[in-house]
Formats: sequence, C-alpha cells, structure tokens
Amino acid sequence: MRITPLDIQQKQFPIRFRGFDVEEVYAFLEVVREEMEELTRESSVLKENLYRMENQLKDFRDMEGTLRETLLTAQQMVDDYKTNSLKEAELLHREAEIKAERLLSVAHEKVVKIHEDIVDMKGIRRHFKEELRRLIESHLRMLEFDNERDGGLDETVETPEIKEPYYDEPHVVEIEPDELA
Repeated sequence: MRITPLDIQQKQFPIRFRGFDVEEVYAFLEVVREEMEELTRESSVLKENLYRMENQLKDFRDMEGTLRETLLTAQQMVDDYKTNSLKEAELLHREAEIKAERLLSVAHEKVVKIHEDIVDMKGIRRHFKEELRRLIESHLRMLEFDNERDGGLDETVETPEIKEPYYDEPHVVEIEPDELA
C-alpha cells in the first residue's frame, strides 16, 4: 500500500500515558507530509519528463532508422549507377570496336577492289597499246605497200619507233573518308 501526504496528515495516534508530545508528533507529521508532497510533485514532473524523453528517444530512433535506410538506399543507388555506368561504357567501347573493325574491313575491301581495278586497267592499257601498235604498224605496212605499188611516186614513209611513255611519279589514287562509310 502506498502512503500519500493525505494519509500522513490524517493519521491519528492513540494517546497513552507518558507517550510522545502530541504537538511534536503532529508537527513532525506535517513536515513529513510536506516533504512527501514535494517528492510526489517531483516524481510526477520527473515521470512526465521521462515519458516525453522516451517519446523523443523513440522519435529519434525512428529518424535514425529512416536515415540509415535512406543512406543505405542512396549508397545502393550510387553503386547501381556506377555498375550501370561501367556496363554502358563497356558496351559503348565494344560497339565502337565493332564499328571500327567494320570500317576497316570496308576500307580494306575498297583498297583491294581499287588494287584489282588498277591491275585490270594496266592490263587494258597494255592491251590497248599493243592493239594501237599493231594498228599503226599495219597502216604503215599498207602505206609502204601502196608506195611500192605506185612505183615510188610518193616519198618513202619511215616507220617511227613507238616508245612507252615515261612517268616520273607513280599515279596515286586518293580515297575520300566519306567514301569509306
């Protein structure tokens, strides 16, 4: 059973012969009651403060948990972003390599084709020169024959010597960069 300040104030002691001084007992009980009231008030204030502090502590713990979760989520997002960025960079690098290989392959094919065309053109030129030489020689023979048949009335036609043309520098074929695309 709890004792309240009112219990102390209302407490009655039986009086006996040669007992305590009643006024002193009542004065002491009054002091105890006042102290008890003060302690009860302090206890109530402290309990209120404790309740508020516990609620505040709970709120702070909740905020701490929320902040911790937020930080973990943010860290996870940063890690995911880094990972995705690295994957994307690697993918772009691979795509660039593939495109470069494709461009080099196309360029190489064009170089091979140009080289083949050059070889073909040299063959055509050589063939054309041979045909032209034969044609000129044939016409010269016909002129000589006509000259002999006419009995030398015309001047004698001398057969010119056909020479190959001389090139100081080799012929270079340039390829424009937009032709490679």
